[in-house]
Amino acid sequence: MEWWVSQPKIELHAHLNGSIRDSTLLELARVLGEKGVIDFAGVEHVIKKNGRSLPECFKLFDLIHVLTTDHATVTRITKEVVEDFAAENVVYLELRTTPKKNESIGMSKRTYMDAVIKGLKAVDTVDVAFTPSQTSPENSVTLISDACKTTKKKIYVRLLLSIDRRETTSAAMETVQLALEMRDLGVVGIDLSGNPVVGEWETYLPALKFTKEQGLHITLHCGEVPNRKEIQAMLDFLPQRIGHACCLEDEEWEKLKSSKIPVEVCLTSNIMTQTIASLDVHHFVDLYSVKHPLVLCTDDAGVFSTSLSHEYSVAASSFGLGKLEMFQLARGAIDFVFADDSVKKDLREIFDSAKRKLGL
Repeated sequence: MEWWVSQPKIELHAHLNGSIRDSTLLELARVLGEKGVIDFAGVEHVIKKNGRSLPECFKLFDLIHVLTTDHATVTRITKEVVEDFAAENVVYLELRTTPKKNESIGMSKRTYMDAVIKGLKAVDTVDVAFTPSQTSPENSVTLISDACKTTKKKIYVRLLLSIDRRETTSAAMETVQLALEMRDLGVVGIDLSGNPVVGEWETYLPALKFTKEQGLHITLHCGEVPNRKEIQAMLDFLPQRIGHACCLEDEEWEKLKSSKIPVEVCLTSNIMTQTIASLDVHHFVDLYSVKHPLVLCTDDAGVFSTSLSHEYSVAASSFGLGKLEMFQLARGAIDFVFADDSVKKDLREIFDSAKRKLGL
């Protein structure tokens, strides 16, 4: 594992709240239990458990939803998630989150995202500087973090706002408008996520079309469940990336491969959620063998008890890939990041320097 930690990595599919630390989740749940908001005894053993079952994972997702409805908690989780990714040598991170409302405490989608930004600025041992891009057409900014003062590691952090599949067309449009307002605060794109059996593609399409028109990037959770009509519509829409792509049939596979849409692959997540029966039949092998653009990601590192370094270790051992091949896979993801050319240039220099130091 030391090797996979030492290798620079890029994370493009990380849900903010699903990446919460177990220790933080336990602490916050205990406080809510003492207040009588939740049954702490009913969740304590699940939080402390490794190798959680799927029902237990969903139990934690429900708990996290309750916990993340105040600004201080959102700020704390954001801070810790960035620290955790930086600690394992992730040099570029795109965090995605669904902006929440909680009228009882005055939380709007905007103040929720303000709390996220506050968390980025508060990262321990990290000097976060907001630097306007000179080459990006959307004039976004780069959050550059000096993740370790002794080794001078650098992590770029960008934000994606998620449209939840439970939302209406107007609510989805509200999220896109917020993303546009926050372009200069590190927001670079829109994600479509949530329960894959809820909602209809046509509900979000107006907001996603508007997103495209405004020059924001788009990634879609696609093919988490069998739904040929929606999968085909998503591929025809030509997003910049898609996540998972687990339940495509032959025709959709051919369309995906011809389109060269990069796929965010989440191995542990796919097995935990039972969308893929086993790693032996995972589509990573097929995509990798034809050199399709792909990137390894965590999805929900906290809930699924994984890390990006662990995902690289699993891929290497499961698919017989060597260190150089895994390094090249990580470096190749630079082409898919939602950042401007100056950031990509810097990332390539980081990887090339690391390659020499690692003796590859």
